[in-house]
Amino acid sequence: MVNECYYNTYDRKERLHFDSKVVHGALGCDPMTGAVSFPIFQTATFRHRAFDISTGYDYSRLQNPTRQELERTMAILEGGMEGFAFSSGQAANMCVFGLLKKGDHVILSDDIYGGTYRICQDIFRNMDCEFTYLDMTDTARVEAAIRPATRMLFVETPTNPMMKVADIAALAEIAKRHEILLAVDNTFLSPYFQRPIQQGADIVVHSGTKYLCGHNDVIAGIVVTASRELAEHFRMQMKTRGNGLAPLDSWLVLRGIKTLSLRMERHDGNARKVAEWLSTHPKVKKVYYAGQGGMLSLEVDSVDTVRHLLSDVRMILFAESLGGTETLITYPLTQTHESIPSEVRERLGINERFVRISVGIENAEDIIADLAQALNMV
Repeated sequence: MVNECYYNTYDRKERLHFDSKVVHGALGCDPMTGAVSFPIFQTATFRHRAFDISTGYDYSRLQNPTRQELERTMAILEGGMEGFAFSSGQAANMCVFGLLKKGDHVILSDDIYGGTYRICQDIFRNMDCEFTYLDMTDTARVEAAIRPATRMLFVETPTNPMMKVADIAALAEIAKRHEILLAVDNTFLSPYFQRPIQQGADIVVHSGTKYLCGHNDVIAGIVVTASRELAEHFRMQMKTRGNGLAPLDSWLVLRGIKTLSLRMERHDGNARKVAEWLSTHPKVKKVYYAGQGGMLSLEVDSVDTVRHLLSDVRMILFAESLGGTETLITYPLTQTHESIPSEVRERLGINERFVRISVGIENAEDIIADLAQALNMV
C-alpha cells in the first residue's frame, strides 16, 4: 500500500496535466499512513534505526519530509531537476547570488525589485562583484554588455513594477553561447503561466510568499535548478546558512499550491478587466500590464490622485506584497523600490504618481467599483 501511494503520485507526475499536478504534489499522500493532507513533521531531529542505518532524515535544518514534499512538488511544476524551499524570497536570492565569486559580473533587469537590488549593491558589491542593470527585453544590448567576467544573467519577467516581458528562450541562447548562467525570477506569473527551465533557464526563483502560497500568510522563497550540479550548491547553502523553510510554513505553501491553477485563472481574468477599465479613466495616464497574470501598474495625473487612491479604497487594501486572494495596492516609491536611487526610479518611470496593483480573486466588478469611487474622491 505504501509503494502504491508513492508510485501513483511522484513517479507518474509527467503523465498528469498541470491542474492535477498542483493538487497531488510529489508524494501526494503520506507513504506511511496514507494521510491525504501531507503531514507537518514538526520535529528538529530524527531517530536512527541502528548504527549506520538512517531513515534518510537526520536533522530538520538539513532535510524535513514536509519541506521535501514542497521542494519536489515545485521541481515537478517547474520541470526542473531539484527544488529548495527557503525562509524567504530574499533568502533564496541570497543563495542564487552566492554562486558569485570575487570579481564576477552579473547583468540584471533594470527595474528589478528593490530587495534584489539591495542584495547586489549593499552586499555582493562589497565582495568586488559588479552589476549592470539593463532592459532585458533588448537582447542585443544584453549580449553586448557581456564581459569575460560575466557569470550570470538575472531577469525578472514580467518586471516589478514596469511589467516588461523578456524573451527567456532568446536570453537562454545568449547565456549558453557565452557559457554563463540564466536565472529567472518567476514570481509574477508562477509556473502556471510560465516555466523558464523549459525555455532554457538554469535557475528559477520565486518569492513563495506571493502566488504560490496565495493567501498572504507565509514568508517563503523557492529555487528550482535545471541541473544536479547547481542543486549541490543550493543544498550546501541551505545546510550552512540554516535558512530552510519551516515545516508549518512548507505545509501552508503546499496547501496554497493546490488551488494555484484556479487562483491564477481568476487573477488573470480579473486583471484583464481592471486594466481595460483603468485604460479608459481620465485620471489614469498610462497602464502597465503584461497581458497575462494578476499584476498591473499605473501612472495617474497627480499626487493628489495618488493620495486619494491609496487612502480612500474600501475593499482594496493599501499594503505591500502581492499574489494573495485580496486585491492590494502598493506605492513603489516608498515601499517596494525605496532602495533604488531616485534618479534610476525617475528614469524608469517609478515616480510619485505611480502605483502598483495586485489584482485579487474578488468579483471584478467590486474591484472596479472600489477603484472608481476612490478615483472620484479627487
